[in-house]
Amino acid sequence: MKTSARNQFSGIVGQVTAGAVNDEVTIETDGGAQIVATVTHDSASRLGLKAGARAVALVKATSVIVMVDADANKVSARNVVDGKVTALTKGAVNADVTITGSNGLAVSAIITNNSVDRLGLAVGSAAAAMFKASSVIVGIDG
Repeated sequence: MKTSARNQFSGIVGQVTAGAVNDEVTIETDGGAQIVATVTHDSASRLGLKAGARAVALVKATSVIVMVDADANKVSARNVVDGKVTALTKGAVNADVTITGSNGLAVSAIITNNSVDRLGLAVGSAAAAMFKASSVIVGIDG
């Protein structure tokens, strides 16, 4: 599957919690991380999302929030990858930042250069990437 989403995490559906309108889907990535997505019940049914099914979680880099000194228990985002900045490229206005967690999951974020400077981000510095479950698009092959 080719998409424009910078963050593509392949894995196995671990759990689907059904709701009246939305379902919560947990995907265990091939690297052992967990991604939580919220999709409509209709979409989960149409895609055949159930425990054991292969799936891909897609997250646009512009949907990722970067924090330093993050406490995952104090944010509403379901997906938090705590790690280190492993790549940083500044452009004219925005920067491309990659944060890699201790589990090897690498998350790319597009943030302003001002935010890079204000947060003191540099390759090797501690940071967290976070995104809401509703920002995750779930896909399957086929």
